[in-house]
Amino acid sequence: MSKPRHVRIVEVGPRDGLQNESTEVSAETKIRFINMLVDAGITSLEAGAFVSPKAVPQMANSAEVMAGLPRVDGVSYSVLAPNLKGLQAAMAADADEVAAFAAASETFSKKNTNCSIAESLERVAAICDIASQKDLPVRGYVSCVLGCPYEGETDPGLVADIAEKLIRMGCYEVSLGDTVGVGTPAQARDLIETVAAVVPVNALAVHFHDTYGQALSNILAVLDTGISIIDSSTAGLGGCPYAPGAAGNVATEDVLYMLNGLGIETGVDLDKIAEAGRFICAELDRAPASKVAQAMAAKAARAN
Repeated sequence: MSKPRHVRIVEVGPRDGLQNESTEVSAETKIRFINMLVDAGITSLEAGAFVSPKAVPQMANSAEVMAGLPRVDGVSYSVLAPNLKGLQAAMAADADEVAAFAAASETFSKKNTNCSIAESLERVAAICDIASQKDLPVRGYVSCVLGCPYEGETDPGLVADIAEKLIRMGCYEVSLGDTVGVGTPAQARDLIETVAAVVPVNALAVHFHDTYGQALSNILAVLDTGISIIDSSTAGLGGCPYAPGAAGNVATEDVLYMLNGLGIETGVDLDKIAEAGRFICAELDRAPASKVAQAMAAKAARAN
């Protein structure tokens, strides 16, 4: 199968990217960051999460963020809703869609959502049932698809089984997350081929963390399988409170640079994404993790 002509970027920086930061990020800053991402051409993004503020304090102001976002035609703001309480908050905030999680690891599931895989799927089913009555799209996520910090390598068959169940429950799309960032290109390709045997490939997205520097290679390896939806985080922000050692998500700047070089359209402006990355990193008092952002900054400095 040939590479896709167009890839949809799902920007996860405002939620997955910021959830593990120690520096408090105000609602005003998040809103400005999100507006910059939308101005760059992002049409799908995670804007926040309705989870316990004790567990994930960075997401405590998600309702304020959602209330302050101007709605733009063609742009979908998603929020994480791990249970019915979160779903109710998401609906009250007028979210465009909700994200519901399961994990391909019993240990990670219990640490992340305080329930077993089976119980987490029951929660997702309940969310999908209510959301469907409100015509609210649900995006399913599967964590630890290539490895778990507690259990080691993940069985692709288990991932396929969970993804198939999420689709049958009513999720319109399933994002496969290498939460720990341990996967390699061959493993990533094998995983997609296994899951695509039971779930249409056009309903699958990939979500790679870059712990071992394999994220871009993994993306390149799965483009030929029909994958055309990629989760990424501007400036390479990210990490997971329940995945020790996990690095940030693959940087949106790096993904765009590679896709541009392959002639694959995204509708997203790399320069504007880099600008958004510089903004949020200045607020966090850190440099972007993106190699492309670093190279662009160095080139600009030389020009001046």
